[in-house]
Amino acid sequence: MKTHTTNYENAFISVAEDCPISKAEIPPSKGDKKSIANIHYDIISKNPYQYTSDDVVFQAYAEKNDLIESEYSEARAEFFSKGQACLRCSPLVKRYGWGIHHDSERKIALIAKGSSEYEKFEGDENLKQLKGMRSKR
Repeated sequence: MKTHTTNYENAFISVAEDCPISKAEIPPSKGDKKSIANIHYDIISKNPYQYTSDDVVFQAYAEKNDLIESEYSEARAEFFSKGQACLRCSPLVKRYGWGIHHDSERKIALIAKGSSEYEKFEGDENLKQLKGMRSKR
């Protein structure tokens, strides 16, 4: 079975061009169910450079589908047997003003739009520069 990936190496995903805010904000909670933005934010912000994009995307899928850990291995293989949307489509990039840096080991961290760190990564010619997906065509 072919395995697909959402990982990038030495890359920076900048905020989508049509992102409605100029400075990064934490996704608000809505009720007792976490949104994809909440899950992505919680995992990446609490664990910078500890997880890959694949880890985060799968964990969000697992939480949304109430999987238990004993099901993860088989479910992950099935999940990545089809192409999945990468973090360029994450609400963090599209709506909440967060860039995502992928290091040489494909581990990721959030970079707040409006910070000097964001400007540094956005201007780094050694990184593959990617834009977050637009919400509108």
